[in-house]
Amino acid sequence: MADHSHSHSDHHGRDHDHSHVPTVTKENERKILISFFIIFIFMVVEAVGGVISGSLALLADAGHMLTDAIALGLAYVAFRLGRRVADSQRTFGYARFEVIAGLINALTLFGIVAWIVYEAIERFQEPQPVMAGSMFVVAIIGMLVNLFVLWYLTRGDSDHVNVKGAVLHVMGDLLGSVGAIIAAIVIWYTGWTPIDPILSVFVSLLILRSAWSLLRNTLHILLEGAPDNAGAEKISEHLRKTVPGIQSVHHVHVWSLTSGRVLATLQVQPMEGVDVRTVMQQVDHELKTQFKIEHPTIGIDWDGVASCTLEEPSKAAVSHAGHSH
Repeated sequence: MADHSHSHSDHHGRDHDHSHVPTVTKENERKILISFFIIFIFMVVEAVGGVISGSLALLADAGHMLTDAIALGLAYVAFRLGRRVADSQRTFGYARFEVIAGLINALTLFGIVAWIVYEAIERFQEPQPVMAGSMFVVAIIGMLVNLFVLWYLTRGDSDHVNVKGAVLHVMGDLLGSVGAIIAAIVIWYTGWTPIDPILSVFVSLLILRSAWSLLRNTLHILLEGAPDNAGAEKISEHLRKTVPGIQSVHHVHVWSLTSGRVLATLQVQPMEGVDVRTVMQQVDHELKTQFKIEHPTIGIDWDGVASCTLEEPSKAAVSHAGHSH
């Protein structure tokens, strides 16, 4: 049995026909960075406004904006680190930084939610005065800031995974601002202050939803889990159905390096008399187009194959099928 292998050693200092990193444009980087500063600055304003007005809903929304700022900051850092060239010690560069930072982000969000819920319980037991006017003004500005950032992020190219993630964060925060506005109006007209902690818990549930999704996704990647659309059984079944000349597919391992970057290794046993190179190229093509696998490493299992059209199978076994640099 022999395995195909490919090396990253020739990835330095020259262009290739594929990229290890999702396309990053200067426009994307600028959008993310400007949005980060806008969100971060207003997060501080909203936190101060929450303390002055006594509004827990504003503080909760500031906590949500902090998650937005973290997400935008991580996206920007991921863009910058993604440019770093891989070396002999880190053959995939710093792609995993985004996942590790995402895990830290998720754990931080759980802490914020716990604090908001604790404060809400305290306020239910001992209601505190809330300055509805100040709360309303700050919440309105927060909504306008979020609407602007949402518009800015969705202009032009917004297909990048980090830009999409940032947009989802800001949309969630927009709901938090609306919640704070509703709480301010209710307190202004009725004086019923419990609406403030009630809506703060609602905002914390939005944060909890984001935190849980982020934690689940990051842990799945760190545990080398296969993406939903590229499980080992799905790949084996698809290749056997679509690529003629395959006797069996086994030892399939699929994992994500980071968000949107999938790698795989597998062994294929070709049938007797087939053109092995053609089979391997078709397998490589299917893995890249059907399952979006960035680096398929295909091994040829020669056991049980009496003959094939390659005179020197050892040469085929050390080249990456369909993979050119």
